[in-house]
Amino acid sequence: MKLRNLNALITGGSQGLGKVIAEFFLREGANVVICSRGEKELLVTHGDLAKNFPTQKVSAKMCDVSNESQVNELVAFALGELGSLQVLVLNAGIYGPMGATESVSLDEWRRAMDINLYGVLLPSRALIPHFKKAGRGKIIVLSGGGATNPLPNISAYAASKAAVIRLMETLAEELKSFHVDVNAIAPGALKTRFVEQVLAAGADKVGTAFFEKNKKWSEDGAVPLELGASVAVYLACAESDGISGKLISAQWDPWEKLHEFKGDLEGDIYTLRRIVPKDRGKTWGGK
Repeated sequence: MKLRNLNALITGGSQGLGKVIAEFFLREGANVVICSRGEKELLVTHGDLAKNFPTQKVSAKMCDVSNESQVNELVAFALGELGSLQVLVLNAGIYGPMGATESVSLDEWRRAMDINLYGVLLPSRALIPHFKKAGRGKIIVLSGGGATNPLPNISAYAASKAAVIRLMETLAEELKSFHVDVNAIAPGALKTRFVEQVLAAGADKVGTAFFEKNKKWSEDGAVPLELGASVAVYLACAESDGISGKLISAQWDPWEKLHEFKGDLEGDIYTLRRIVPKDRGKTWGGK
């Protein structure tokens, strides 16, 4: 078992990818605390996980990850339940408002930033002192397509996910000397409630191309949730120790053997960086 005797806190763990990550962690021997805002789904998922993995500790607590006091209570609860934490998985997120940026609700736009960005910052801040004291830790952030590509008509999601990746890279540098690895996963196009929300919004709001993509994912299937969960297991286990500050694609990157290339990962591979003309064979830019 790759995660035997490890304890993990997983946000957004009551459904979708977060639930599958919790299942994979438990299967690999970890104990987990999951959280979400919805009490009904959280209780059902907690019951299912506890029933299916009776030899491990499974706990659950409601939490709005954009609320600092609730996050601090969640971390205190998790530490009280498990005694210690070695892994933090930051999966909670929302799409936010859909439509032309100048026309969507500014309150909803801010709310998306609060959940997607502060929902990474606040749990990290609350748990970093514990990781520093222990001299070890893993922080795993779930990213999305908005981090690396423009997403017209879903601007809050795109902006928040790009910000999350820069935060991840910054924390990785800050925590390197404490042996705390911080990475992000791009799980690929998933058939989750996000697809349903795009289809419900309609092509007029999200754009025809993006609507058709989601329609295809809904009808023909998308990237399996299990793939992103497998990357999370890899980044949580000892095999990936020392890999940090990277945005890893579950679908396209050879993540199963990244530990074989640690020396090559010291540079800007798997990071967000500015492209200059010479990177594209042009001679007219720069000095």
